[in-house]
Amino acid sequence: MRDTRPFLLTTDFPELQRKGLSTLQVNLGYLCNQSCSHCHVNAGPNRTELMDWETVQLVLRVLRERQISTLDLTGGAPEMNPHFRHLVSAAIKQGVTVIDRCNLTILLEPDQADLAEFLAAQGVTVVASLPCYTEQNVAEQRGKGVFQQSIEALQKLNTLGYGRKPDLALNLVYNPNGAFLPPPQQQLEQEYKTRLLEDYGIVFNQLFTITNMPISRFGATLLAHGNYEPYMQLLKDHYHREHLQTVMCRDTVSVDWLGYLYDCDFNQMLEMPMSAPSEHIASDRRPHLRELLQNDLSGRPIAIGDHCYGCTAGNGSSCGGALD
Repeated sequence: MRDTRPFLLTTDFPELQRKGLSTLQVNLGYLCNQSCSHCHVNAGPNRTELMDWETVQLVLRVLRERQISTLDLTGGAPEMNPHFRHLVSAAIKQGVTVIDRCNLTILLEPDQADLAEFLAAQGVTVVASLPCYTEQNVAEQRGKGVFQQSIEALQKLNTLGYGRKPDLALNLVYNPNGAFLPPPQQQLEQEYKTRLLEDYGIVFNQLFTITNMPISRFGATLLAHGNYEPYMQLLKDHYHREHLQTVMCRDTVSVDWLGYLYDCDFNQMLEMPMSAPSEHIASDRRPHLRELLQNDLSGRPIAIGDHCYGCTAGNGSSCGGALD
């Protein structure tokens, strides 16, 4: 699999600085029960990287001492980390809002039979990947049979009150099934809500549209089919400078399974650590979670690359959906 990283590091993307820190996005490991074509983490059933107990405890300490309001858990399938439930429960007790980025099918795994009930009991916000409301498109991205499993999992979440009760938010995520930008989020959200309700009786709160980043599996696919340069040109042609004010890297820190810090989840996969105060490009130095106990990040330069155009193209893109 060819790597797009060498093509992304030299960039004319505008310099960015941090505003502060409100969200800690923690990757609990690359182990997953699926292997999706658009996955920028290259997660899968054979990955062994998992955050250990000591680092989980450090996450909780940083949340407490820095008074961070949101813990955003991702992977892989974050629920497959053996310390997932302890981390969730402890963070909730500290008054932190917890987001679980769930692939849905994990809720049906035999060893996770009570996972949905656990999430509901804790009041965890579920952000669930569903790249389309039709079976064919989901199968192309995530494999045969995944769509029906996802529908069953969503129905289970609805039964527990997700998408219905104010304290049990259920948000879905759309990724394009190819080298094109997402459609307007509000319009697509209405289509999702209509089709899922009429066809399956499913309700949810919001749809997040996220642009595919030209990295990892998707980036390798672009290179293999000669689509890398056209896709990058598409992103640059649809660049909107106003999105620089609201890109997620300005107030979110991404933490990898070893506890090292990055400006975003995409930089983490590209091995572009958070910059030192005088740097605007990737460096070899890897700041660790412990640094958040002593250092204020306000005004700190953000490590950038050509992939950053993905967050600023079209309607904008973040882990919370479009920026418009």
